[in-house]
Amino acid sequence: MRSTPVAERLVTCIKRIQEHGRALEPVVSSFTAVYHHYDFDDQTPANGYRTLVKILLSCLLHIIHKGQYIASSYSSAFFRGDHNASEMEAYCSALCQLRALLHLAQQLINNNEYGQLYSLQDGDLSRSFVREYSSMHKACFYGRCLGFQFSPSLRPFLQTIIISMVSYGESYGKQKSGLGLAALSLLTSGKYVIDPEHRGAEFERITQNLDLHFWKSFWNITESGLMRGFSRIASNQVQMNFTLTVPPDPLKLPLASDPSLSVTVSPPIAHWGPGPVHMRLISYELREGQDSEELLSFSRNDPPSVSTHLPWVQKQPRSSRLLIHFHGGGFVAQTSKSHENYLRTWSKELGVPILSVDYSLSPEAPFPRALEECFYAYCWALNNCHLLGSTAEKVCLAGDSAGGNLCITVSMKAMTTGIRVPDGIMGAYPATLLTTDASPSRLLTLIDPLLPLSVLVKCINAYAGMEYQTMQPAEGNNSLSAMGRDTAVLLSDLTQGASNWIQSFLGSTQTSRSTHSPSSSHRRLEKIKTTSHSAPNLRDHIFYPGGFQPMRSECQAHVHPTSCPVIRNPFVSPLLAPSNMLKGLPPVHIVASALDALLDDSVMFAKKLRNMGQPVTLTVMEDLPHGFLSLSQLSKETEVASEICMARIRDVFQQENPAASLPERPND
Repeated sequence: MRSTPVAERLVTCIKRIQEHGRALEPVVSSFTAVYHHYDFDDQTPANGYRTLVKILLSCLLHIIHKGQYIASSYSSAFFRGDHNASEMEAYCSALCQLRALLHLAQQLINNNEYGQLYSLQDGDLSRSFVREYSSMHKACFYGRCLGFQFSPSLRPFLQTIIISMVSYGESYGKQKSGLGLAALSLLTSGKYVIDPEHRGAEFERITQNLDLHFWKSFWNITESGLMRGFSRIASNQVQMNFTLTVPPDPLKLPLASDPSLSVTVSPPIAHWGPGPVHMRLISYELREGQDSEELLSFSRNDPPSVSTHLPWVQKQPRSSRLLIHFHGGGFVAQTSKSHENYLRTWSKELGVPILSVDYSLSPEAPFPRALEECFYAYCWALNNCHLLGSTAEKVCLAGDSAGGNLCITVSMKAMTTGIRVPDGIMGAYPATLLTTDASPSRLLTLIDPLLPLSVLVKCINAYAGMEYQTMQPAEGNNSLSAMGRDTAVLLSDLTQGASNWIQSFLGSTQTSRSTHSPSSSHRRLEKIKTTSHSAPNLRDHIFYPGGFQPMRSECQAHVHPTSCPVIRNPFVSPLLAPSNMLKGLPPVHIVASALDALLDDSVMFAKKLRNMGQPVTLTVMEDLPHGFLSLSQLSKETEVASEICMARIRDVFQQENPAASLPERPND
């Protein structure tokens, strides 16, 4: 009996899946035997090796569910043959690329020192991984398989972001306002909804050789007046949302060791000399000092947005606590506006005023300008807490991603200056190593739609000053612990059960629904396969066993790892800081994501602090992407993650004596 074209596609695809499954079984077993050695502790089973196995499990589950559906529905009159074949082919492609990532992770585990997640001393290995990333096919992860590894509630958002970005890419450069571009992009987005393969290919093309200004422009749309209005409707209303500009005047602060003596803190001066620092004060309740003439004199708005004229607004006494916030955005994008949603909630739930710093962004303002401005804002807040509605008896620094980096480095700068350090730090998925050194979690930059390697490298280069432009800028239970065993069982079941699917496809007589010419997605997939061995010189750098080669991209990337020594400055990459620069940090509470490319940054930095005897906690969230705080209103999972961040901040405010909570140093 002659099979149909759809059946032939499915059989070919399932045979490839079987091949990948057989090859991956021993690989997964090798990881499960050792990856517990890379955890922070027994209660926090998380590291990049576990994550890769977790993502493999997610891919296998999608394949199994799709295979079972196809096998049971293939004879139905309503079965969409081409669609389902394309779905299975997409996940087969994803499995192929994940196989390559797991092999690369094997090389890391063989080359790194025991318990180390980064190959800090092996520049050749890291460079070869960057070259491999540059040539590997990624579009399958941005098309039909987009966000398969994340919580299902977030997948519609990720699809919206990817479609918006590729549509925006068509309009970028045209003489239109941000909202005009957004509207034009909306009109062109339909084709990317209909054709997932086209969407994936376009997103890969955009990110392979990223225009940093395009990236900044796209994310700045979220700060347009209309977009911000929508977000404010959905967030908590606050009595104080006040933008202020502090002039660059020298500040005097008492020495922590002897308050009778003082030290002078200079204003930010890097790159273009002294300049003002911009901030935003958010307070759910109006507190004493917040409506003072002295504070209002710093207003960036005319008149300032303060609810003092409402007769039912009761002024509250100053809080004993103050939260100082540094936003994320890769040092190149976003402001306090982008993070207002969760900051409003935090101010309400924690009952504290929040000062969020709008530091200058790269590439116009590379290191150390942002650090100088954040440190100056911290010092100004200590001196002027009475204006902010606080007595600052307890001060906590909080930030996400780049902001988490700044929380740590501002505290380091406070120690070296000799002034009071904050009472604690809450860093969400902080960037603690601003290099392109390879780690298992950073292999996820191949598949992550929010943090591709090309974006990470561009942000690092911009902050390091490699793209500096001389101008002054304008104003539950952890599922990772059991993942290896479950994945190995699934691989075994998959390779055995796939034969039954093949027989059901070949035995079907449903020829009337077959596609007599290959679909566009099938043709595109075949084109990628024909170029899979044409990447120049890559076999000289990465050897795959058994003649296996991952799929190669039609669009070669040009990723230039930063060689600038600035990136190894301890105030840029605190993970590389010597112990004497970290000794004395306040309690550090890190909230990371198991699926974040920067997970290993958090794990290694937490381990470093713990091994020094510094107070540190690490909480790892499941199934969430990098940047989950900005998504806190989109799903229950991100809302819970934001609540955990609040709980860690509350721990800082409620602690009695930080020194008493120092953990014991583990025996080596």
